[in-house]
Amino acid sequence: MITRQISIATPIFLLIFLIQEALISQFRLPGGGFSILLIFALTWSVLSQPEVAAVIGFAAGILMDLSQSASGPFGQWTLIMLLAGYAISYIGYGDDNIHANAIGIVFFVVAANFFVEIAYLVTGALLGVSTGSIGQIVLTLFGMSIWALLVSPIMLPMFTRLHSLIFDSRSAQ
Repeated sequence: MITRQISIATPIFLLIFLIQEALISQFRLPGGGFSILLIFALTWSVLSQPEVAAVIGFAAGILMDLSQSASGPFGQWTLIMLLAGYAISYIGYGDDNIHANAIGIVFFVVAANFFVEIAYLVTGALLGVSTGSIGQIVLTLFGMSIWALLVSPIMLPMFTRLHSLIFDSRSAQ
């Protein structure tokens, strides 16, 4: 069953990646902009079981590593997204207050986006990737969080609808 669901979700991830690379990354937004793929993967991780969320994070991480804007070594995003997907799903798993509340999902996605970016900076520094000045880092982290806070509620209905179409195992009555 899970193989069928993942094979259906794969083209959706590839389409989101294509939208990110062809459209979103072309805009030069203040504060660093946003990653629609990151928001999409984190939203699906909040809505999924921990094992499924780890697979979602792994797939999103590989796609983020393949991005032209990825400055770190290959596999850095994969590791971070795998751990983030599992962690965000594990923290919110079984809590109906989060799954039934759009504000809770948006909060989790924005907070996870912030911590994922910090994890990327820390692991990048450990791997020898140049990062920039402290002021620039703070401005980028703040800007990306604000953009995620603005974009997540707009995209949330579409992302949750796609997730429920693929991963909801309830039978139609």
